[in-house]
Amino acid sequence: MTSTTLNRPVRPLARTRRARALPREILLFLATLAVLALHVLDDNFVQPPPGTSPGDHLVSGLVPLAALALAGLAYPRLRGARRAALALTLGVLGIAAGIEGFHYAREVGPSGDDFTGLLCLPAGVLLLITGAVTLWRTRRVEGSLWWRYPRRALIVAGAALIVPLIVMAGYGYVTTHVGRAVVPADRLGVPHEDVTFTTGDGLELEGWYVPSRNGAAVIAFPGRNGSQKQARMLARHGYGVLLFDRRGEGVSEGEPNSWGWGGYRDVEAAIAYLQRRPDVDPDRIGGIGLSVGGEMLIETAARTDELAAVVSEGAGARSFREDQDVGAQGPIDRVLGSGFGLLKGLLAATLFFLLANLATDMVYGPQAERPEWMTASRTYPLLNASGRGIVDWVEARRLRPRPIGAEE
Repeated sequence: MTSTTLNRPVRPLARTRRARALPREILLFLATLAVLALHVLDDNFVQPPPGTSPGDHLVSGLVPLAALALAGLAYPRLRGARRAALALTLGVLGIAAGIEGFHYAREVGPSGDDFTGLLCLPAGVLLLITGAVTLWRTRRVEGSLWWRYPRRALIVAGAALIVPLIVMAGYGYVTTHVGRAVVPADRLGVPHEDVTFTTGDGLELEGWYVPSRNGAAVIAFPGRNGSQKQARMLARHGYGVLLFDRRGEGVSEGEPNSWGWGGYRDVEAAIAYLQRRPDVDPDRIGGIGLSVGGEMLIETAARTDELAAVVSEGAGARSFREDQDVGAQGPIDRVLGSGFGLLKGLLAATLFFLLANLATDMVYGPQAERPEWMTASRTYPLLNASGRGIVDWVEARRLRPRPIGAEE
């Protein structure tokens, strides 16, 4: 009796095409990776922002360069789906890096590291295309349909958790590299001076100052654009008003940061400038902050007692504890705040897991058996208000002008 064994037919032609496409895919990936590395070098060490030096960017420059080098070494060793994921991730980050160059080229014309930044845009697009093509070419076509499509659905569900992390990373890059590039139009409508002062870490900031007529002065923060309306109102009532470009924006030196990290140094420098002015009583300096400007004024008030009053309009949460601290807004807001904080923690844990898994593949190989161990302040006056309410409240506090010859 003769037995016959039926083997599942293989697709030698498809495998041959994959083998031929792999060297081209790797070459394209490494070429685009080199463009991203070139911009990192240019942005951090060759042409750093005004007022900063290459030594200020050791971490922000060397860490991305090391990550790109590891990505280049790991890419040929990874399986198709993971190569695709790596290419797609770097594609998003490459486009984010290109947005910086595009923004400044559009606002004031290309200069400095904008040219290498603009190169990141096509490099990022090529990486996205490479990732998508690799994902399609290396998809599994063997096995039961009953398992193949549910498996793909699980992968899509996992990607839904990962994609926000990648987008958040790209958004984080944009918000710490892109700032207002020009000085806004002057719509103050009152006489003012062009002023310059220096921060504690050596950056030169520029702005406008409306001289005080009552001995009190207010810092309108941040920037010279959104706070002009409040500045006009305060100037009409005799207050001195200081508006200035925060670090990295307009004509001020330094690196932009939309989150306001380190912005308290700008506020402290503004306070020191006002204290030196002959028209300002050093004990009658306050601040009005909008959005992140309000957050930075609150932070500064916690660090120094040189602000007599702070008006914060639109300050947001900056920590998990603040996400929960909703005061009298009710239990629904508290639950939503807690949920948002937990979501951020979940996304961070997912990113850590993915990076650890990628590092494992680099060290032990994608098919290798894992080691055994791997299987086992002070209080200050604060107010959220706008319009006439701000004036009424401020005039009721220490900033109220005192009659000549009056005693405290």
